[in-house]
Amino acid sequence: MNLNQLELLRVLQETQFNLSKAAEKMHVVQSAVSRQLQLLETELGSPLFERHGKRLLGLTPLGERIIEEVEQIHQAKKNIQSMADDFRDNRNGTLHIATTHTQAKYLLPVPVQKFREKYPGIKIYMVQSSPDNLINLLHRHQADIAICTEKLAEDDRLVLKPCYRWHHVAVVPQGHTLTEGKLSLQRLAAQPILTYSPGFTGRSAIEKAFNEQDLHPDIVLAAADSDVIKTYVRLGLGVGIIAETSYEPNKDSDLVALDLGHLIQASVTKIAYLKQLYLPSYCRYFIDELLKEAETKRH
Repeated sequence: MNLNQLELLRVLQETQFNLSKAAEKMHVVQSAVSRQLQLLETELGSPLFERHGKRLLGLTPLGERIIEEVEQIHQAKKNIQSMADDFRDNRNGTLHIATTHTQAKYLLPVPVQKFREKYPGIKIYMVQSSPDNLINLLHRHQADIAICTEKLAEDDRLVLKPCYRWHHVAVVPQGHTLTEGKLSLQRLAAQPILTYSPGFTGRSAIEKAFNEQDLHPDIVLAAADSDVIKTYVRLGLGVGIIAETSYEPNKDSDLVALDLGHLIQASVTKIAYLKQLYLPSYCRYFIDELLKEAETKRH
C-alpha cells in the first residue's frame, strides 16, 4: 500500500469513479490506474468498488470506510504543506472562500481589499452557493472557509466563529399601507411576500416566526439574491423581507425599510472551517479582518 494508491481512491470518488478522468488527473495511463486498484484490493483481500464489467459504479461498504481514512490522510498532507509554507513565510498561494451572495456583496468587500493589500501574491477564489453546498465544498477540500447564516451549526465537524448578529427588514415602496400604523406579523401575512429561498439568509427564522403565530404567508417569489427581491418589490409584486444589511439607503431611497427585529428572531452569520484544517497565517489574517468588519456593522 502506498500514498499514490490512496490518493487514487480519493480522485476516483472526486471524478464519479471515471477511470479515464482519474488517470488524467493523476497524470498516468488508464491501465496503470486499473493495475494499482487491483494491487490494492489484492493486498486488502476485499473489493473496494462495486463494478459492472470494467466500469466502476461506486464504493463497497469497506471502500466507504477506507475513503474516510483517505480524506484524513489527504487533509494531513495539505496541513503539512501549509505548515511548511508558513514556516518559510510563503506569500504565494490561494484562498478559497465559499459564501452566499448576501455575504459576498455586503460583508466581504472591505476584508478582501485589505487582504489583497497585505498578501498581493495570494489569489482569491470565491464561490457563491447555497449553505448546504458550501458545507460540501469544505468537506471536499474545495474551500478553506465558508461564510453564511444557515446550516453550519448542524455539522459537528466544523469550527464555528460567530461573525455578526443581524435581523430582517420589510421593504416596501414609498406610501405603502404598511408604512402607517403598528407593524405586525398578521399585517405582513396579509400581503404577498417576496423573500429568500429556503436555506438562504435567515429564511428559517422567517418561517419560524410565522409558524409560531400559526400564520401562512403567501410567498409569491423566493430568491437567493436581495437585489432580485428589491427589483420585484419595485415592480409591485409584494412586500420584500430581506437582511437589514441588504438595504442601502443611498441606492434604495425609493423604498422604505421597516424594522422586523421585534417580530423575527435575529440571525447570526458565521465563519466555518474544518476542525482538522491547519489554517495558514494568511487565512487567519482574513478571518480576523472579517471579524473586524463585522464589528463595524454592529455599531
